[in-house]
Amino acid sequence: MSDTKENILLVALRLFAKDGYEAVSVSAIAGELGMTKGALYKHYKNKRDIFDSILDRMSHLDIELSKKYGVPETDFEEAPLAFKNTTMEQFLNFIEATFREWIENEFARNFRKMLTIEQYRNPEMSALYHKCFTDNSYIEDLFREMMEQGTIKRSDPKLLALELFAPYHFLIDMAMVDTSSDIEESAILLKAHIERFTEMNLTRDLTRVENE
Repeated sequence: MSDTKENILLVALRLFAKDGYEAVSVSAIAGELGMTKGALYKHYKNKRDIFDSILDRMSHLDIELSKKYGVPETDFEEAPLAFKNTTMEQFLNFIEATFREWIENEFARNFRKMLTIEQYRNPEMSALYHKCFTDNSYIEDLFREMMEQGTIKRSDPKLLALELFAPYHFLIDMAMVDTSSDIEESAILLKAHIERFTEMNLTRDLTRVENE
C-alpha cells in the first residue's frame, strides 16, 4: 500500500473514531489530509471503499494473531478439528495478545471507538459491533471442546464464556481512557482475572499440564 493510501486510511479511521462514520464526509477526510477529493478518489472509490479497507485490515490482524498463537482462524463449522486441538495455554496466550492489541494498537483502538459510536446509529454497524465484541460463540465452541477433552470442568459453555469475557471487555473500555496508568492497570487486572478463572475451571493445574 502506498504511503498516501495508507495515510488516507489512518486519517479516515481517526476521524471516524472521533465523530462517527456517518458524520464524516470524503471532503472532511481530504481536507484533513490537505488534498482534493479528486486526489483522494485516485486511491479509494468512495467512503465505503475506505471503510471496507479498514475491515480488511482488522480481519488481517485477527488472522495473524490466530496463526501466531495456534488458535482457530474461523468458526467451528468450518474448522472443527482446529477447535478440538486448541490447548488452554494457546487460548489464554491468544486472549492476552488480543487484549494488548485492542488497548495498544492505535488502529484497533480507533476501530473499536468508531463501532462504539456507530452501533446506535446504523444497523450494519450495530451488527458488526456485536460480532466483534459481544458474540461469544467462538469461545463457547472452544470451551465445549475443552470440556470434551477433559481440560476444563463441565459447565454451561455460554455462561463460562460470559464469565471470562465480560471483565475482558470492561477492562478494555477502562484502558480506552488513553492514559498509560489505565492501560497498565487494565493489563494487570486481566492477568489476575485469567489466573482466577483458570484456578476455578481447569481440571488440572495449568503449569503442570504445560510441562507434561
